Amino acid sequence: MKTNLVRIFAALSVMGPLALLSSTATAAQPVDTPEIRAAAQNATTSGDHEAVAKHYEDVAAQVQAKLKEQKELLEQYQNKSYLYGRQAQDLQSHTEALIRAHEQTVTATIEEANVHRQTASKLQEKHASDSQPANSVRGL
Repeated sequence: MKTNLVRIFAALSVMGPLALLSSTATAAQPVDTPEIRAAAQNATTSGDHEAVAKHYEDVAAQVQAKLKEQKELLEQYQNKSYLYGRQAQDLQSHTEALIRAHEQTVTATIEEANVHRQTASKLQEKHASDSQPANSVRGL
């Protein structure tokens, strides 16, 4: 009876952190959803590119929050590994892999936002230069 209780407790204590890890594993996936990909491809104005850039920056902020959570979780696994028994090293390795994936996602997402910000800036400059000669001709 006592060994069954110990096994059940051990299974539950491992399943809790694993459930947390599985929910954050989706954050390491590419942030390009079909909707944002379509919006990026169909962006023609500087406002469109600004909106896409804003979306990427928002996603990067969300992933950074999850990254912070994973780092705190890793610290707990490292400092209190005795609580997790033999699974402590596996949990640490898995969390370290998630941290690397989140960092890569944040970097790629910020780079994509920067590309769209630059495109928006170029479109604004082009629009300003296109409207400028017309104004100078009217002034003569």
